[in-house]
Amino acid sequence: MKVLIVGSGGREHAIAWKVAQSPKVDKIYCAPGNAGIAEYAECVPISAMEFDKLAAFAKEHEVDLTVIGMDDPLVGGIVDVFEAQGLRVFGPRKNAAILEGSKAFSKDLMKKYNIPTAAYETFTDPHKALEYLQTAKMPIVLKADGLALGKGVLICNTLEEAQAGVKEIMEDKKFGSAGNQMVIEEFMTGREVSVLSFVDGDTIRIMTSSQDHKRALDGDQGLNTGGMGTFSPSPFYTKEVDEFCKKYIYQPSVDAMKKEGRTFKG
Repeated sequence: MKVLIVGSGGREHAIAWKVAQSPKVDKIYCAPGNAGIAEYAECVPISAMEFDKLAAFAKEHEVDLTVIGMDDPLVGGIVDVFEAQGLRVFGPRKNAAILEGSKAFSKDLMKKYNIPTAAYETFTDPHKALEYLQTAKMPIVLKADGLALGKGVLICNTLEEAQAGVKEIMEDKKFGSAGNQMVIEEFMTGREVSVLSFVDGDTIRIMTSSQDHKRALDGDQGLNTGGMGTFSPSPFYTKEVDEFCKKYIYQPSVDAMKKEGRTFKG
């Protein structure tokens, strides 16, 4: 089997490392890849956002399966492009990748299907957001709606910080078009744990838990980062947490997407 992996980060490196262990696989390509990935795959100088070039490469090299690691191409609709050309590809279609591509969409979905999530409001007008903050409880969390590589989240301890944050996200466009819409969310304390999974549209199979070192500076005083390394499994992801998440979050999310006509596979 020939496999093409799309992306250039640590996630794609892990995928390449694991795919290389399969006895079914005799050739791995990665576009664009990186120096570490080159140990397992032939790196191809095509950007993750050049969908037509990637599809043409997959056809020309008779690739049996393409695995999309990065969020941006998924949100941009790379899977739809590959499927339209009869190519086998692993990842959600554009209409399902919106779950990652829009925080407002995912929060609305959770609210509609009673999936536990922090209280929130969504804004497209910075003046309305500033008005809302006048009556909001601090600390509070501001999130750029779109993709911002894990960095589009501001935790504001005071009204002044929150007002400056609205300007940064919605007016100065620090995170680009990701800030055209913004979610203002209730501040919650506790441990953040990530659990990724494999989904075929109906069934969900979770991987082990992991935990980011999320905020910069000692004592978590700095800005949110994209996650400065992780450790896995997380000691905070207990059996009780796992059972709660499976029952109230994981499966309900997969089922909700299917009911919305946005079957999630990937």
